[in-house]
Amino acid sequence: MQKEKLMDRARDELFSHINRCGVLQATADDQKVWMDETIDYLAERYPDLGDVDLDQLHAVGMRFCAPALNHGSTSTAKTRGSASVA
Repeated sequence: MQKEKLMDRARDELFSHINRCGVLQATADDQKVWMDETIDYLAERYPDLGDVDLDQLHAVGMRFCAPALNHGSTSTAKTRGSASVA
């Protein structure tokens, strides 16, 4: 199998694991531990992937776990004081 296709499969599997395992609600430290273990698992499943490939998967997985915008009562426009009334 082509390396590009292999990376796509591994990435898709990683995203599937992230969505199913509830790691999105975990603390940042727990997410890192979970991601390290999951990348080790993917390394076993996809032995043709090298360290650079696995590092890329780790990085994209961690970015996927980090919200683009913080949610919750502490990050509303009201609490930041920067909201203007239209």
